[in-house]
Amino acid sequence: MTTTTTTKKTETELEILPPNPFIFEILALASKQRSKAKKVEVLKTYEHDSLKAIFIWNFDETVISVLPEGDVPFFGENDMKTSTMSERIEDAIKQMNGSSIGALDQRYSTIRKEYTKFYNFIKGGNDTLNGIRRENIFVNLLEGLHPLEAEILCLCKDKKLESRYKVNKEIVSEAYPDIVWGNRG
Repeated sequence: MTTTTTTKKTETELEILPPNPFIFEILALASKQRSKAKKVEVLKTYEHDSLKAIFIWNFDETVISVLPEGDVPFFGENDMKTSTMSERIEDAIKQMNGSSIGALDQRYSTIRKEYTKFYNFIKGGNDTLNGIRRENIFVNLLEGLHPLEAEILCLCKDKKLESRYKVNKEIVSEAYPDIVWGNRG
């Protein structure tokens, strides 16, 4: 008589991101988790004020973007050819060619470093800026970021973060109970 032993499959351990990961790395890791609990765990593990700022901008209904909705035009680094942020993101993904995200070009700034400027792009934040100046500041900020970080800001300004990442307000609220939603107008 033969006996077989079955072992119960345990939850897999979370992938470890490098220190001070890009926000898109955190969101991508959370998105690929299957359970709500694991998504919350990822967000708690990589908690940072810049990540919370992104979620507040995207999910808080009282935070109103004062930037035009839709794709953002910009000029490339080496030429005066106008393209869109979507095209820039697609190019960045093609250039990665399977290399690890941690090995990406370090010339880019990060949302982690730039999030204190977000007040310029929401109603009540810096109402002294005229529209053209505000849009120029936003485009300059995007051009300094890694394209996948820039994509996050473009999604947040239009409140469409969930269209790219599988993270919703309920998950964010559970991960960060200190975020008070509303009354920001």
